[in-house]
Amino acid sequence: MANFHYEAMNAAGQTVKAEIEAASAAEALTKIRTTGYFPTKVKPAAERRAKSKTAGGDDGKHRSQKGWNISIGGVSTGALTEFTSQLSTLQDAGLPILRSLKILWQQERPGVLKNILADVAAGVEGGDTLSEAMTRHPKTFNRLYVNMVQAGETGGVLDLILQRLAEFMDKAQRLRRRIIGAMIYPTAVIMFSILIVTGIMMFVVPRFADIFKDFRTTLPGLTVALMQVADFIAHRHGWALVLGSPVAAWFVMKLVGKSRAGREALDRMKLKVPIVGRIIAKTAVARFSRTLGTLLAAGVPILEAMAIARDTVGNVVYEKALQRVLEAVREGESVAAPLRATKVCDGIVTNMIDVGEETGDLDKMLLKIADKYDDQVDVLVGSLVSLLEPVMVILLGGIVGTIVVALFLPLVKILQSMGT
Repeated sequence: MANFHYEAMNAAGQTVKAEIEAASAAEALTKIRTTGYFPTKVKPAAERRAKSKTAGGDDGKHRSQKGWNISIGGVSTGALTEFTSQLSTLQDAGLPILRSLKILWQQERPGVLKNILADVAAGVEGGDTLSEAMTRHPKTFNRLYVNMVQAGETGGVLDLILQRLAEFMDKAQRLRRRIIGAMIYPTAVIMFSILIVTGIMMFVVPRFADIFKDFRTTLPGLTVALMQVADFIAHRHGWALVLGSPVAAWFVMKLVGKSRAGREALDRMKLKVPIVGRIIAKTAVARFSRTLGTLLAAGVPILEAMAIARDTVGNVVYEKALQRVLEAVREGESVAAPLRATKVCDGIVTNMIDVGEETGDLDKMLLKIADKYDDQVDVLVGSLVSLLEPVMVILLGGIVGTIVVALFLPLVKILQSMGT
């Protein structure tokens, strides 16, 4: 019999650290689970003490050898997804985790991810678990990633968990790519329209103004207003105001979003914008459902899973709602009832979650909700793009038409006076 040091989550979602006597790590896991705890880390007590004594020894030496690498920037989601999928394949083939990491490090191109893999491999070689080594790089491996890896290590199904994690990241990336791709065209059209109209006001309208001055005629009110706007843009730095307004608006939103109250106000405003608000709401529900479903399927305790899902939902309104749900679940309630009380989700979502809890398939039901809402987001994004195209054409046509009418009204008047 040997002593094993372990960390586990109790029913209240709190971390418990203690030691247990068992013949093997597998038996230790079984004993811990029988106490009602969910083990997250199990190590032989002797190994733990030896590791603490040598911290800064061989391990520190090994890491210092990797420390000379300098990298700038971050790791893209695509690169991280590919790494996760490849690591899952190597684990499924039965390779030790350290050898898998070294293989992936060797084939990786020089950059941020290669340096991170070197440090993670050094940590594993020094006695850390994979999840412990990854926690030193929170910008690359977030809480969702680390918790799923930790659950895979504890349950002995790391290859399966990594594959699920890669699928989760791939679907999230595809959704984000579709939304960004759909908005590129209308954004480009709007920017070019602003440039064209600004150019007309700066270089075309002033020439007509000089012509009208030579004829000394009374100009219509619409023409006078147009001339004043053109003078402001061309000679009073109005062009800088027009071209800088989008940048200024973006900067103000970022500045306001620095505070919790400001970010909540902005998120509430976004949810009230027609069509865009529905896209944001459904994206938040899809992200929450997929994150929670993936974590529960990996064996992560529901309180920890809900805390991670709350932090990754991407909208303060939904974060506050999920916080209330988390507190209710901690008190012993189900997920569906308090989620229904928040009124941030459609009835179909809460009903499906209710059914999932009754049947014991909450994780599968949540993933079905995520797939359903991803499809709805696709439809809404397509509808938004289809609506924006005629709106932009009408708006641009109205602006150009107003300019043409304002310029030709005095010409008609001048021609009529010359005819008489």
